[in-house]
Amino acid sequence: MSPIKHVYDYLVLGAGSGGIASARRAAAHGAKVAIVENGRYGGTCVNVGCVPKKIMWNAASLAEALVDAKGYGFDVDVRGFSWSTIKQKRDAYIQRLNKIYETNLQKDGIDRILGSAKFVDNKTIDVGGEYYSGKHILIATGSHPWIPPAPGAREYGITSDGFFELQDMPKKVAVVGAGYIGVEIAGIFHHLGAQTSLFIRHDEFLRSFDESIRKTVMNEYVKSGLDVVKCSSISKVENHGTESAKRLVLSSECREDNTKTVHEGYEEIIFAIGRKANTKPLNLEVTDVKTDEQGFIMVDEWQATAADGVYAVGDVCGIAMLTPVAIKAGRTLADRLFGGKLNSKLDYNNIPSVIFSHPPCGSIGMAEHQAIAKYGKEHVKIYQSQFTNMYFSMSDHKEATFYKLVCAGPEEKIVGLHIAGRASDEILQGFAVAIKMGATKADFDSTVAIHPTAAEELVTMR
Repeated sequence: MSPIKHVYDYLVLGAGSGGIASARRAAAHGAKVAIVENGRYGGTCVNVGCVPKKIMWNAASLAEALVDAKGYGFDVDVRGFSWSTIKQKRDAYIQRLNKIYETNLQKDGIDRILGSAKFVDNKTIDVGGEYYSGKHILIATGSHPWIPPAPGAREYGITSDGFFELQDMPKKVAVVGAGYIGVEIAGIFHHLGAQTSLFIRHDEFLRSFDESIRKTVMNEYVKSGLDVVKCSSISKVENHGTESAKRLVLSSECREDNTKTVHEGYEEIIFAIGRKANTKPLNLEVTDVKTDEQGFIMVDEWQATAADGVYAVGDVCGIAMLTPVAIKAGRTLADRLFGGKLNSKLDYNNIPSVIFSHPPCGSIGMAEHQAIAKYGKEHVKIYQSQFTNMYFSMSDHKEATFYKLVCAGPEEKIVGLHIAGRASDEILQGFAVAIKMGATKADFDSTVAIHPTAAEELVTMR
């Protein structure tokens, strides 16, 4: 083995949200830190995830607002939408963020190592033939989307990463996947004017969320004209056009009744069927780090792997795969390792999450069926309200809003809060604090409402 070039207090593999947050916090505590990255700074969230997705969701939401504006007396003449314009501006914004991340690392005195990391042993990594050692090593290499092995799928299909590479908006597009990424991408395409089909394997999407969210968003998607193709698994993808002008023919199967269907005329097919851990290049076989059957790194409540001094945070662990979770886990870990906070760790209970669908929705805590399974049906009480937001009172477009509180025990502690409707993404953050603090229905009842708002329904339910 070549001589070790540098020894660090903290060697971070991956300059995504979790890795950067942990590295910077460790450096703030005085640790000697290096971070290894083989791509753009910021990871999935900044480059091909949350940030560019939210920009596209904003664009789609503006398209909705232009329709609603007529009801408020505006004579709106929309001459078109330029995908290339928003892509150019979006990409320039992301490049500025990349530079900001790099500058912040430099200001914090963190060494930046360009390349791909490969373990040599539990304490040493190889980057391009140079050897580095860390007293503590953090794996924060994230995850990647994948395409199934159906004939033609990988040849003609793209992933959510590819969505951000599209130079023009396809006139007709297929999105495959029932999770929040598929639902979000389908909503963006649809409201920007593409003829959109969303293929899902079962009768519902967002199946990990409460029934109220699943049904509300599904009803609004169908009502808006988005084609939701239920009970459909893509079995073959063919291109009856050319490489530059695709005319995709999709074959699908329904596993419940074995029926087969052919769908024609798509310019693009986007697979959003899940993500896999970025662990293969790491050469984990030479370490004591353990992975589960899906390849995600196994960690304990302190983010520690089975290898002494090696930790992991974020998507690479496959648990609560959300950017703020990776950031919080990375910072609490650095506080414990270098900041003297011996009990510092992330509490994975009651993590809020939002889906940028149309309408947006959000959730924290248990779904109704989960609460019943834990506490018993007789100890669970549900408060819910369905209404039309005042915003739509002037519009022919009447979008539903649905709020639900899941309460448990005689004190009616709120163990779940689920909201779907306009501004739910912003509303949830404040209420998440209350849920995290253990709020009860009585606490909500004692709060004076802000009128007229949609959120006041959460403190006035009966």
